[in-house]
Amino acid sequence: MSNAPLMPKATAVWLVDNTALTFDQVADFTKMHPLEVRAIADGDAAQGIKGMDPISNGQLTREEIERGERDQNYRLKLQESKVVLPTSAKKKGPRYTPVSRRHERPSAILWLVRNHPELKDAQIMRLVGTTKTTIASVRDRTHWNASTLTPMDPVTLGLCSQIELDFEVQRAAKEKPAATVYGGATLLPASETTRKEELDDQPIEKHDDLNVDAVFAKLKTIGGKKIDEDEE
Repeated sequence: MSNAPLMPKATAVWLVDNTALTFDQVADFTKMHPLEVRAIADGDAAQGIKGMDPISNGQLTREEIERGERDQNYRLKLQESKVVLPTSAKKKGPRYTPVSRRHERPSAILWLVRNHPELKDAQIMRLVGTTKTTIASVRDRTHWNASTLTPMDPVTLGLCSQIELDFEVQRAAKEKPAATVYGGATLLPASETTRKEELDDQPIEKHDDLNVDAVFAKLKTIGGKKIDEDEE
């Protein structure tokens, strides 16, 4: 197997002291350099390290060691562990933030609120590892340290990675409805333009009931009044 044994240096110390394996065999089993194994044998390295028996912890068998001692070209094989460790379920909740970084979370929240207002509180909680109360206090400027807060990128502060930030921003952009933008004047539909042409093609009705004599009589009356005014 390509995996190294548990505590390889302590295992190498035990194999050098208790077996007749070559340095190359011990180095191949523990995934160490042969010169480092030789230094352990000479007492120049691993001083004060107590050897660990690989047989007692199930990483090697006595038969495997004896086979390696008989054949210098044989390479020891790490035994598979019979203990199956259960996989730890991923816990849901806010991200854990180290104690040394917790005082920088309000600055990161302020940066996210200003630069990415589309982010929801749950997304900010996942990125920074904070609570809704803290986010609300930063938004409303009611935080106890609001007067001295300066917006700082959470990626620069080490509170989240750039990939995580981009993922949350893209997710928020997809959930946000697209704003309608005025695109300017558009052409009239074909139904209206066609209808207008049909109206233009219709002949204009002529009004034949116009009394020509009445019109001329009125003009003469107006002209007569104008002449009388001039004579006076």
